[in-house]
Amino acid sequence: MGVFQIKNISNNRVFIDNSLDMESKWNRHKMELKFGNHRNKDLQTDWNMYGEENFTFEVLSELKIEEGVKINCNSELNTLQDIVVLELDKRNLY
Repeated sequence: MGVFQIKNISNNRVFIDNSLDMESKWNRHKMELKFGNHRNKDLQTDWNMYGEENFTFEVLSELKIEEGVKINCNSELNTLQDIVVLELDKRNLY
């Protein structure tokens, strides 16, 4: 579980998201983009323009939980994503 980005390597724009299961979430984003119905219209437009081969999936930060520690993982992931976004150039965000 963690925070990841979908990066357009043609223009360096990135879409940031988080998930308890990053691989499944990446597959969901990819399917939405392939079918032309991604919720982020700017990302969809670039996907259509540049093609799948110009996008990468990159893990930015992983959330590791010690065994036996009880936390709200979704809340922690949202906080981690906020921290990651603060470190990025906002002009490059979708």
